[in-house]
Amino acid sequence: MFIKQAFDDFLNLEYTRIDINQIKVTLPIVPLYLNSLGVVHGGIIATLADVAFGNLLPITNKECIQEVVTLDINITYLEPATGEYLVAVASPERIGRTIIHGECKIYDDKNNIVAKSSAILKKTLNK
Repeated sequence: MFIKQAFDDFLNLEYTRIDINQIKVTLPIVPLYLNSLGVVHGGIIATLADVAFGNLLPITNKECIQEVVTLDINITYLEPATGEYLVAVASPERIGRTIIHGECKIYDDKNNIVAKSSAILKKTLNK
């Protein structure tokens, strides 16, 4: 199960749980996401990483309400992002009682890494 929110539908995101601690989020690239240089805007790439972090832990509530929020996020852009789609692969580095440290790599449709991100997340529901 993944978070259900209108923003994800707007972006046309596709989620795949690779395993209990790893998620893949695919974002189709549309012209709206391109900057004046013709590459994907950095804000779109950062949004993709943040959405992946938000779904990092499997959802355990019936309402599909997010169970983590981002406290801090860092992104490093490595290559211009182009192509048909981007893929974010996120996993936790450490899961504490209330805080999670995560990492995410973003790839283009040719499997080139275009960005990497790290985040600190806070659990919002007691488990």
